[in-house]
Amino acid sequence: MNFNRPTESKGIARRDWLKSLSIGGLAAITSNASRGETNQTASSSTVRGIIFMVSDGMSPGVLTMAQNFSRITRNKGTRWWDLINESSAARGLMDTASANSMVTDSAAASSAWGGGQRVNNGMINYNPSGKAITPIGKILKDKGRRIGLVTTATVTHATPAGFAAAVTDRNDEDSVAEQYLDRVDVILGGGSAFFNAETREDHKNLFAAYQRSGYDILRHRDSLLGSKSEKLLGTFAPSHIPYSIDRNGNKDLQTSVPTLAEMAQAAVSRFLAGSEPFLLQIEGARIDHAAHLNDIGALLHEQIAFDDALAQVLAMTAHRSDILVVVTSDHGNSNPGLNGMGASYKNSSLCFQRISAMKESHESLFARWAQKPKEDLGRMVRESLGFPLEDEQKQALLEILQSKTVVEWNDQLAKPEGLLGQFAGNHTGIGWTGTTHTSDPTIVTAIGPQCQRFSGMVVNTDVFGHFTDLLA
Repeated sequence: MNFNRPTESKGIARRDWLKSLSIGGLAAITSNASRGETNQTASSSTVRGIIFMVSDGMSPGVLTMAQNFSRITRNKGTRWWDLINESSAARGLMDTASANSMVTDSAAASSAWGGGQRVNNGMINYNPSGKAITPIGKILKDKGRRIGLVTTATVTHATPAGFAAAVTDRNDEDSVAEQYLDRVDVILGGGSAFFNAETREDHKNLFAAYQRSGYDILRHRDSLLGSKSEKLLGTFAPSHIPYSIDRNGNKDLQTSVPTLAEMAQAAVSRFLAGSEPFLLQIEGARIDHAAHLNDIGALLHEQIAFDDALAQVLAMTAHRSDILVVVTSDHGNSNPGLNGMGASYKNSSLCFQRISAMKESHESLFARWAQKPKEDLGRMVRESLGFPLEDEQKQALLEILQSKTVVEWNDQLAKPEGLLGQFAGNHTGIGWTGTTHTSDPTIVTAIGPQCQRFSGMVVNTDVFGHFTDLLA
């Protein structure tokens, strides 16, 4: 099969497209009809900076759920939802396939954006013939542009790496860390293990190397908030940044680990203060991780944290006519959705509201139980997730945690996270198709000069061409 063939788009009205979003439908593609005079004027404007925001692993239905979850928990909607309704914003869908599959992983997805070619899953900027592809970060850096990468994953993870590195194996994060040196000006997220001599396989002290090159080395939230340096290497966890749902309940994490919005503010402020053109990628990475774990509480808290970062970016660029902001996802994941619950579905809203009572991620819950496996798992689930396990559910979960076989007809869900996600869904109404990425097109929204490039159906490799046209 040819996964590289672009798809032609057909137009529908903006109102109808928004209606399709509200019910999770993606059969129709956006039109140019409602973009108006603002965008036509912006299309001829010069772009000095591009901020590319990635809600990693966000299935299309998550946007609707996040809007409703935000209203329940914060008495307001989401900024992304509002942005879609702005007449000056461009709206589209992205074709996300990789070179060897209709379903992409994050490495191939980001390589399409950052290298302009579809590559096999698992590789970062290496084509299927094994030839290295020069990433956009190096291309633009050689022309005097500034580059930034912000993420809630390790900073060397697949999505940020696709913009600034090339490795045959996405897991070679040690190599990615070396390639960022003097190529990326602002690096913020997790992943200190890949810079620390004590935890790197080759025992190189990359923190020292970056410091010699003028980077401010940041390991704590206070150091980020107080830094005055133009070049930053901030790693605030050995691996990924903790889930927001866990951070929200832990004062130590709140003190030591910055939010995605705070990291975004630090990066954007540095690029806006100068005059050089720039490309900044900001990733809400743990949305994807929560979907893999069928963890709707963690997922929606991560989506809200991403939305807060988007709100920060849009506020900082609101009065700038030279900044393009693009918001999208690299792929869907497990396709969570709210099902009809009760007679005539009248219990659906009530079930959905129960998600707000969840106060711990599945990752944290399983880790705590692994440390004390004699603890009452049912009690832990009830206290942290807000619902009781039936005796047979508790027994099945305990058995599968001990690698025993349980009856589960969906092979993807035959694992602890799959079972717990199903048990939670009986109370929240949330269903999952599996625990892996999906082939659905992702939502794209853009605002600022040249934003109309991202209307209609966008092939993921188009992003590279647009960015190099505008900044190279």
